[in-house]
Amino acid sequence: MIDTNLEMTDKIGYLLFKKGIIDSSMLEKALNAKANDKSKIKRNLAQILVQDFGYDHDTIFREVAILYAFRELDVRPDEIPQQKLDSIKLMINGAGEQLKSQMLQHKIIPFMFDDRIKDKLILAAIDPTERNIPRIAFGLNAKKYEVIYIRKKDYERIINTILPPENVYLKMMEEANTEIQIEKDDTSLDEEALDAEINKSALINLVEGALVEGVRRGASDIHFVPKSGNKTDILIRIDGNLQLWHVQENTLPEAVIAVVKDRSKGMDRFERERAQDGFIQRDIDGHVIRFRVSVLPTVGTELKNKFESVVIRILDDRKVIRDLEKLGLMGYAKTVFTKAINQPQGMVILTGPTGSGKSTTLVAALYQVIDPTVNVLTVEDPVEYVIEGARQLKIGYRMNFEQAIRSILRHDPDIVLVGEMRDKETADIAIKLANTGHLTFSTLHTNDAPSAVSRLYKMGIEPFLIAYAINLIVAQRLVRRLCPDCKKKVTNFDEALMSAAGLDIAEWRDYKIYEAKGCERCNGSGYKGRIAIHEALYFTKEIRQTIVKSGDDVDEEKIRIQAKKDGSHNLREAGLEKVKLGLTSIEEVLASTSEE
Repeated sequence: MIDTNLEMTDKIGYLLFKKGIIDSSMLEKALNAKANDKSKIKRNLAQILVQDFGYDHDTIFREVAILYAFRELDVRPDEIPQQKLDSIKLMINGAGEQLKSQMLQHKIIPFMFDDRIKDKLILAAIDPTERNIPRIAFGLNAKKYEVIYIRKKDYERIINTILPPENVYLKMMEEANTEIQIEKDDTSLDEEALDAEINKSALINLVEGALVEGVRRGASDIHFVPKSGNKTDILIRIDGNLQLWHVQENTLPEAVIAVVKDRSKGMDRFERERAQDGFIQRDIDGHVIRFRVSVLPTVGTELKNKFESVVIRILDDRKVIRDLEKLGLMGYAKTVFTKAINQPQGMVILTGPTGSGKSTTLVAALYQVIDPTVNVLTVEDPVEYVIEGARQLKIGYRMNFEQAIRSILRHDPDIVLVGEMRDKETADIAIKLANTGHLTFSTLHTNDAPSAVSRLYKMGIEPFLIAYAINLIVAQRLVRRLCPDCKKKVTNFDEALMSAAGLDIAEWRDYKIYEAKGCERCNGSGYKGRIAIHEALYFTKEIRQTIVKSGDDVDEEKIRIQAKKDGSHNLREAGLEKVKLGLTSIEEVLASTSEE
């Protein structure tokens, strides 16, 4: 039984119990743990629930902050100006090692001085009830101070930005400063000598360091590119663009690639004549990160070399978007997308080139419709992200993609995700699923939404099936987002550029348009992060009739005209809408889209 005087004896416990965050059994356990707490400084119930019983820190301490009327930090970490981050870093580093250690240990940030009250310091803490806060405020010479609550994940993002953790692998590599130099003849590679050199070299630290650095920098891919003269370039792709990260010199490229293969599962180091696929899994900064590894044999300038190119795709589940609002859908596209995914049956197709964010959008859509009452099956090769609440079929040498697709019909599905309609057989089954009462999601590689209709038609799918199985086709691209710290207002438009794009400068002067400048935070590029732009082709009655009446060819232009009448924007128009919102630049949109 819960004590009737609980509210008086433990306000935190009473609040959490009343809100249903903990049940009566857990409350009693926590109260007993609190009564028998042997720690030097008595902990409150919230601290015990998080530390001893594994409750989510932010769920518990947000309620504590509400209970004791602590304000919550109301700005996202990526929206904090660089100037303020520099100020926080200066305060932390200038506090002395002992005080800095205390702040990092108890996760407290000297956030800023209050603009309204002189000498009043605002301290952001993940636990605003932490007993060391007054001591830290005193150490920072704050005459007055206020404590605000900051979510743990926001604290970690800010601290990792201003005080990035050291890459221990790169440090060990620098300390070792080892090079591999192997004498070899023109015909063969001395595998034993290569193996011995790898084992005593710093190459393992280089590869592991590249994985860590790629994750911390938010890269999507890491490339290892062999070069003649015993060099290997290592590049990372950030915001869609490759940039050189490291050049490994005086080292056989075969040795570097051999280490990557050794660190990967499912790869043969001694096979250098065919393509290979493998994967790596690592715990980096407390998060499990998966890496998909692709190796391809390439031609070098020296016949004695057996060069291979390696691309490692970083699969970070923290990047998965579950909230439809964060996809960047606007206006008509947002309305019809929401309508299409909430239909009981029919198909939603995402189209666009590799790396345009199709999978991210489909996963976000799936999260809107997944619930315990439906059987959600996915067939992907390879599986990129683990989707909670879905059964993701495992593709391998015992069951390939085509076999999985054929078998899925017998597995009582309600909602199905087919990773890609890569041939007529796959498209036939996906269309059949959509026509037989299943909500079906899939992707195609085409330039825009109307051309996806043509692609299915040319695959051999009947126009009638295309017209009545599909709810929506969405074409998507990713454009770089302007850096919020350095973007500057356009005062002089490039007349040649605007004229070539058919844009009226006089009309655009009415909007607050920004362009890229470049600063330290965005590495001088003027851009930081990417946003999606969408063209939505919703299958209205008129669109369906146009497709059904197709003769030898689908009339794409007629579909485009009708879609425009329905309210759809093409990709360029959708991108220019984002320009008007100050999110990206005219140059970026024009470079990423065609005129149609």
